[in-house]
Amino acid sequence: MQIPDFQLLTVEFEQRVLTVTLNRPEKLNALNEPMWQEFRQVFEWADQQSEIRAVILAGNGKHFCAGIDLEMLQGMHKESDDPARNAESMRRHILWLQECFTVIEQCRVPVIAAIHAGCIGGGVDMVTAADLRYATEDAVFCVKEVDVGLVADVGTLQRLPRLVPEGVAREWAMTARNVSAEEALRYGLVSRLFPDRESLLAGVREVALGLAGKSPIAMRATKTVMNYSREHSIEEGLNFVATWNAGIMSRQDIIESVTATMEKRAPQFED
Repeated sequence: MQIPDFQLLTVEFEQRVLTVTLNRPEKLNALNEPMWQEFRQVFEWADQQSEIRAVILAGNGKHFCAGIDLEMLQGMHKESDDPARNAESMRRHILWLQECFTVIEQCRVPVIAAIHAGCIGGGVDMVTAADLRYATEDAVFCVKEVDVGLVADVGTLQRLPRLVPEGVAREWAMTARNVSAEEALRYGLVSRLFPDRESLLAGVREVALGLAGKSPIAMRATKTVMNYSREHSIEEGLNFVATWNAGIMSRQDIIESVTATMEKRAPQFED
């Protein structure tokens, strides 16, 4: 498998786990336009690689992500004297930014966010699109957009209320206050806390290796079914999973799972 080259992301692959690390530490991993582009490219590429069983999303440097680069915001200017044309151009740009994080949800394999220190604005948009989230004890989350005169428009307002109680999500979004790691854990935004970044990455890698050792067909299907069920009624979700299992359930993987259990060994699944 040939890993593409990226300028602002570090990408490593080992033991069926892909680690994607934001690598703009001098700017606290603030998201400039090239980073948005690379982010979309790496997840679209990962989705096509059958060897990849899980993805870890992390950040280099002092903070996980400081949000959208303010220079990028300042660089957004009108392209026409016509307000309608400027509005359409801005809408298309926002939709493009949304797609750069929606690729996390659309990636077939589970994506695990490893969050240390600051996770601000666009960083929250990013991690709410992941499947699992773990953080350091000093992590701080902030839906910052209202403090800079914006409406969060890249996923937080849509995904956060599906992860924490809606009233809590509204309070975080409207006050733009700093939310501690302990509070994020209490309300279910993250699943577990670690003392520091080193232990966080070690713990998350252990989780990722555990996911990578399971049937890839079952893992991909579980993500697909849960994503579908979130947007549909219980009845529709039940119908969907019944149709999915009737058509795509892997008898080969079931046999291997049972055999491995009886033989007291780790199962080996085809990619």
